[in-house]
Amino acid sequence: MATQVAVVGAGLIGRAWAMVFARAGLPVRLYDVDAEQLASAGELIAASLQDLHRAGLVEEAPAAILARIEYQPDLALAMAGVEYVQECGPENVAIKQAMYTQLEAAVAAKTILASSTSGIVASRFTGHLTHPERCLVAHPVNPPYLIPLVEVAPSDTTSTDTVERTMALMQQVGQEPILVAKEVQGFILNRLQGALLNEALRLFRDGYVSAEDLDKTVKHGLGLRWSFMGPFETIDLNAPAGVVDYAARYGPLYRDVDTQRSGDNPWEEATLQRLDDERRAALASHELAERQAWRDRRLMALMSHKHQQASS
Repeated sequence: MATQVAVVGAGLIGRAWAMVFARAGLPVRLYDVDAEQLASAGELIAASLQDLHRAGLVEEAPAAILARIEYQPDLALAMAGVEYVQECGPENVAIKQAMYTQLEAAVAAKTILASSTSGIVASRFTGHLTHPERCLVAHPVNPPYLIPLVEVAPSDTTSTDTVERTMALMQQVGQEPILVAKEVQGFILNRLQGALLNEALRLFRDGYVSAEDLDKTVKHGLGLRWSFMGPFETIDLNAPAGVVDYAARYGPLYRDVDTQRSGDNPWEEATLQRLDDERRAALASHELAERQAWRDRRLMALMSHKHQQASS
C-alpha cells in the first residue's frame, strides 16, 4: 500500500510538494486554512503538470497524477491515517510552534512531521512537543519538482528511525536527499548560497563589477560546472594530482582573499537599491512573472538533458 502523505499549506512550495508525491504514485492530501488558496491550488498544479508533461519529465497523463491529490479544508480529515506530513507554513517560529502543536494532536503516534523551512532548525519549533523525536526538517529547493535536492535536518531529539524513513521516502519519490548531521541555521544550501551572495554584493557595492557581469561570471563560468558536479569534485579535477595538489597551488590565493573580506553588512539598503535599479533596467517589474516561467522552462530542459545522460 502506498504511503499516505499530507501537505500543509497550498502555497507555492506546498503545491510543488504535492506534485512531487503524486507524480511518484503516492496519495496526497493538501490542506490549507485559507479556503481560497486551497480552491485555486488544483488549477495551478494542473498547469505545472502540463508543462512537465510537454517537457517529457512526466510520462503519466497529468490527469492521473491530479487524481491522487485530495484538497482537504479540515485538518482532522487531512491528517487521518497519514504516515508523513510535509509542513509548508510561514518562516516564523511562533507560527510553526502553534502549527506543530495542532499537528501533533491530529496525527497518529508514528507519523513523521517534516518542515519545509529554509533556515529555522527543528528544535526551535518542536522542542515543546510531547513527541519531538518524530519531527525534523526536509528543506527543498524551489521548485522541488524540478530541483531534486532535499536537506534532511534532524534535531538532537529526532529519532534515527524518523531520519531513515524520511531519507527513504525522499529517494522513493525521486528526490536527492542529503543529511545535515548537526543543527545549523540555514542548513547547507543556503549557507553556501549566502556566502556567494554576500561576496557578490560586496564586489558589486565596491565597484568591481556590474550586476550583469557578476551574473555572467556564474552562469557562463562556475554554474556550468556546478550543474553536474560540486565544488569539491571541481577542485579535485582541476589539479593533476587532485585536491591536495589543488590546495598547494591555489590555497594561498584563497586564504589571502578570505582575509580581505570585511565583516560589514553587504545587504544595506543603498546597495540593494542600486542593484534593483540595474536589474529593473534589464528586466521591468511587469516582466518578472514571464521571466520566472522562462526560468522554469530552462530548468525543465536542463533536467530532461540530465535524465537522458543518466540513462545513456
